[in-house]
Amino acid sequence: MKHIIDARNVCRDFQIGDGSTVHALKGINLQIEPNRLSVLRGRSGSGKTTLINILGALDRPTSGEVLFLDSDITKLADKDRDKLRRVEMAFVFQSVALISTMTAFENVEFALRLTNLPYKERVERAKQSLVQVGLEKRMNHRPGEMSGGEQQRVAIARAISHSPKIIFADEPTAELDSPTAMAVMKLFQDIVHQNDITIVMTTHDTAMMEMADIVYTLEDGVISDVMDNSAKTPGEGADA
Repeated sequence: MKHIIDARNVCRDFQIGDGSTVHALKGINLQIEPNRLSVLRGRSGSGKTTLINILGALDRPTSGEVLFLDSDITKLADKDRDKLRRVEMAFVFQSVALISTMTAFENVEFALRLTNLPYKERVERAKQSLVQVGLEKRMNHRPGEMSGGEQQRVAIARAISHSPKIIFADEPTAELDSPTAMAVMKLFQDIVHQNDITIVMTTHDTAMMEMADIVYTLEDGVISDVMDNSAKTPGEGADA
């Protein structure tokens, strides 16, 4: 199977105030297969957020390369990386990053303006995306009128609305209670299977592991373990 992402010997160093160097990533080799829910798991400081930022072209490695559909994105100019993120990728963050004065529908439609789609198509896609995440009755509510789980679903609807090839989600369930977090994970599973979208997410929550197709555990900037759940039937781990 062709990899959608192939990270090769990725290192990321940071200089800190006293002049010393922190080696956040130490020679990461990682392949992400398409149409799978992949989890980068690890404690705070393990390197998982640094890695997902590099895979999603938000940051560049100190050394190594990242191939996205066989193209080395680490060598792209900034404007080309911006276009790649805008067209081929999408992001879901812990903070949801919704515009508080806009309704759920307006938040999704506003993000679609970056795609230069005609207004009628933007409206249709925004509505379809919100229906898919179960918010057809909440489209006209603002974030302050919604629960944390509903706000995260708006963020997910915004992410899928332009049909990206891959979604990167950094700790998307960290601020949610366990039942709501599990519902978000189930939604991610559905998106992978129904929309043919690859999802890569980070978490420190062990309860999320069995709902992923594959789990990479990071410790001190290296991948220490890989757990492949793909032989399970969809949703098998949800009741574990």
